[in-house]
Amino acid sequence: MKNHEPDYTVKENQIFDIITRKINQLPEAERGLLEHGSMYVGLNAALCGLIANSLFRRILNVTQARVAAGLPMAVIPFLTAHVSYKGFVSLPLNTGDLNCETCTIIRGGLVGLVFGGLYPVFLAIPVNGGLAARYASALLPEKGNILTYWIRISKPIFRKMLFPILLQTGFSAYLGSRQYKLLIKALQLPEPGLEIQY
Repeated sequence: MKNHEPDYTVKENQIFDIITRKINQLPEAERGLLEHGSMYVGLNAALCGLIANSLFRRILNVTQARVAAGLPMAVIPFLTAHVSYKGFVSLPLNTGDLNCETCTIIRGGLVGLVFGGLYPVFLAIPVNGGLAARYASALLPEKGNILTYWIRISKPIFRKMLFPILLQTGFSAYLGSRQYKLLIKALQLPEPGLEIQY
């Protein structure tokens, strides 16, 4: 078993080197989309977080601590979506572990839905709930009615967030498709330094 492990690692490194070399041949804009696509997903997630934060603040009448609540609602969704997209889509594409366009689109869409859309909205609940309790801006329920209360409060916000969540899902799926096509385009380029002789 141990004898096969180094060969597997060497082969993996060779594939990664070939793909990296091919990607470096692409025009700068296309290369940038492949290398930094996960940041766009993260920025959209940060925007979703700020929108959800604003909606929860309004419904709970929270006027204090705008920066203290806004900062984590932008930074945490950005980092989560960025790292998730990179780990589930970008990195597997660049290492040759993901070689199916449909799989790439589904993975991208799921990351956009879960980490870029739903997660920021769910994150806004404890952040703003804590602020509402601290500043007594809204009448919070007794211990037995907490779940029912938050479901009732969250329903109209989820309805308002439906469009941004679907937009994030669609954008991430589209980005996955574009990255896959760019990778295929890169792999079809001739090796640098090799001239075609006629």
